[in-house]
Formats: sequence, C-alpha cells, structure tokens
Amino acid sequence: MAKVSLEQWTERIRTPEIECMDPEQMRKLQSERLINQVERVYKNVAFYRKKMQDMGVEPGDIKGIEDIGKLPFTTKEDLRDQYPFGLLAVPQNEIVRVQGTSGTTGKLTLASYTQKDVDVWGECVARALTMAGLTREDRIHICYGYGLFTGGIGLDMGARALGAMAIPMSSGNTQRQMMCMEDFGATAFACTPSYALYLAEAIREAGLQDRLKLKVGINGAEPWTEEMRHTIEEMLGVNCFDIYGLCEITGPGVAMDCIHHKGLHVYEDYFYPEVLNPVDHTPCRDKETGELVFTTLAKEGMPLLRYRTKDLTSIHREACECGRTLPRIQKFTGRTDDMKVIRGVNVFPTQVETALLSIGSGVAPHYLMIVDRENNLDVLTVMVEVDEAYFSDEIRKLDALKQKVGAVLKQALGVSVRVRLVEPRTIQRSEGKAKRVIDNRNL
Repeated sequence: MAKVSLEQWTERIRTPEIECMDPEQMRKLQSERLINQVERVYKNVAFYRKKMQDMGVEPGDIKGIEDIGKLPFTTKEDLRDQYPFGLLAVPQNEIVRVQGTSGTTGKLTLASYTQKDVDVWGECVARALTMAGLTREDRIHICYGYGLFTGGIGLDMGARALGAMAIPMSSGNTQRQMMCMEDFGATAFACTPSYALYLAEAIREAGLQDRLKLKVGINGAEPWTEEMRHTIEEMLGVNCFDIYGLCEITGPGVAMDCIHHKGLHVYEDYFYPEVLNPVDHTPCRDKETGELVFTTLAKEGMPLLRYRTKDLTSIHREACECGRTLPRIQKFTGRTDDMKVIRGVNVFPTQVETALLSIGSGVAPHYLMIVDRENNLDVLTVMVEVDEAYFSDEIRKLDALKQKVGAVLKQALGVSVRVRLVEPRTIQRSEGKAKRVIDNRNL
C-alpha cells in the first residue's frame, strides 16, 4: 500500500469546539479550571497547602491562568517523597486505576486516576487517533507494553473511546505480531519508533508489506528523528505520527502531531503547558527552547501544579495549517538531567548504581552505561568492574556473577541489559562529575 500523500489526506478533528477554539475563549476556560483546581488541591492535598503557605500564596490570589506563575513547582522527587498516595486530592476509594514508571530508588513514580480521569485520558488519546485520520472503522494493533507502563493501556482506552477495534498484543514476539497484523486486518499500529523500524524491516524480509492493510503508525515514548519517521513511512507505506505523554500527567495523549508534522498539538484544555528557562524559571518566548512544565487543569485523583518534566522544547502558538489553534511543542532537544529512554523505559544511572551496590561482594561500585542502536532497537550495555580477587577466579564463577548482575539490573531497570565484566580500574576515573553514560544513538 502506498503512503497517503498530504494532498490525499482527509483531516479529521474530533472536538473542533475545543481544538479550534478561539485563544481568548481557551484562556477563559483554562482560568476557570485553574481556579477550581487550585482550590481543590489547597483544601485536599497537604503537600500543596504547605507549599503555597510557605510561598505566602492563597487560592484567592489566583484570578486566572495569568497567575499560574505564583504557584509552586512539582518535581519527580516530590512524587517519590509522597509515594504512593500522598498527593491524592480524593479519598483512596475513589481511585479506580494506578499507573507507574520506575524510579531511581527502586520505588515507582505512581499516578492515580479516578473514573473521570480515565475517561478524560481515553478521550485525549481518541483525539490523537482522530488526528492521525483513524475512525471507528479502524483496527489498531497495539504493541506497546501493558501493565503499569501507560503506553499499552493508554492506546487501548483511546481505541475504545474512538469505537475502533483494539488489538492488545503488547510488546515482543515479532513473528506473532506480524501474523496477527495480517490475520486481523490491522490498519494502524502503535509502538515505540525503534520497534516500528524493527517491525518494518521484519515485515519487508518476510515479504508481507503488500499483504498488510496498515496505513498509520502511532509512535512515541522515546526520542526519534524526522529521518527515522521518513524511513518507517517509506518501508511500510504508512503515515507515522508522534504521540507524547507522561505517566505523571496522564500517559500518552498529552500531545500529538498532525499530518503536517510541524509540532505536537498540546491538549491545553486539560494540560496547561509552560516553557521556562531551566535556570531562573522565567517564561521563554514562543519558539525559544526551555523546560516543559505542565499543570493538570481538570485531573481529580492526583492533580499536579507546574510539574517540571525536564524535557527541553519550544512552543509555537500560531494556528496550524490543519485548522487547530492548540499550541504546538517541537521535538525534544534533550533533557535537563541525565536520564536515558531505553525502549520506552526511563533509565537513570543512579538506578544502576543502586542495583550494583545491592549485590554486595563480587562487583565494585564503578560502572559505565553504553547505549547503542542495533537493528534499529536500543541496546544497553553496562560495564561493571569486578573485585580483583573475584576476577582471578575460575570462568564458571565469573559467568555466574555475570548472570546475577544481569538479572539484578533487569529487575531494577525494567529492561534487559548486556553485562560486560571488566578488570579493576578499567573504567576511567574522574575527579569531577563521573561520566556514567555514553549514548551512541545520535538522537
């Protein structure tokens, strides 16, 4: 199937009353929701009440969205400190779902949802699917992971809200993925960009590209380039779309690019975006790069004020060729910390350190993470120094140690790791900040 050209593409807008809303009307809606949200968190969340009191801010000081700069920031560290339910704005018996991502201390970064939050999440993903030209007639093959990770279940709920068929394959087993794509007549697939490229190559090697009905790829959860998008599209004859989200805010469906691919439209009626200077936290001008910060305007279970994502991007507020007036964020230029996204999973060097220290004898607390892309999939290799006495031991014991380290790291990180045991003092030392990560992916 040939890729649908821009001229042939039928642009669909699921909620034009929101997505094409006059900017002044949008600010009025955002102001109403922000005022209500601040009152709720001040009353119901001790964490925010104390933060606001420490700043000398009361709910009455927030008259509209223009006052958002008076509110405190929230960080990932705050979420870990309040784990698991310290940020709830409703009783726990109103929480119908939790989702989580791995953290640096072994604890999850947990997000909690009421039924309304789940409904809003599904609606936002349905908007994104509609932006990709999909309807209730489509069959969406979902090969994001399910479980606590938001990718699989987020796309699943979006498909249901759209009325389309969800094919909940989860990740892995590429041969089975291809068989089901063909047998079930999938017209769209959702996965990380790196797995999409891997799938594309496998499909071409199997000679299946002309037997599949795929027309759309929904790809996100990790950084990717325009060049990768074009490659996937050419190999499969599909149109690929970049979807963005984060568990702390809702999951996938916070933003998505349209067929013009000139930035990801943010659903700012629910998630108010700011782009701030990472150093002094002052607002950046439109098209100026800074740190992306979100405030959830209508979330009930675990609302967040000014959550610092650490993602670096810029924002564009002029109307798009597609007709939407929603602001657009550009592809991320990096992060303000040293986190790496490996196959859609957030990985921190400190997680590796914590895991290695938990092993005890045999390994030293010196390591180096090397990230490569092989066969279009992310590969993480961790070099680990072995205690001198252990390294001179027999090979059988070294193999057993290597397997043990690999198992511990996989458990801690949530992704499989190649372990390379090296002799003592092999890894370069530094008097300053240690270099813990080498990323060869050129993202």
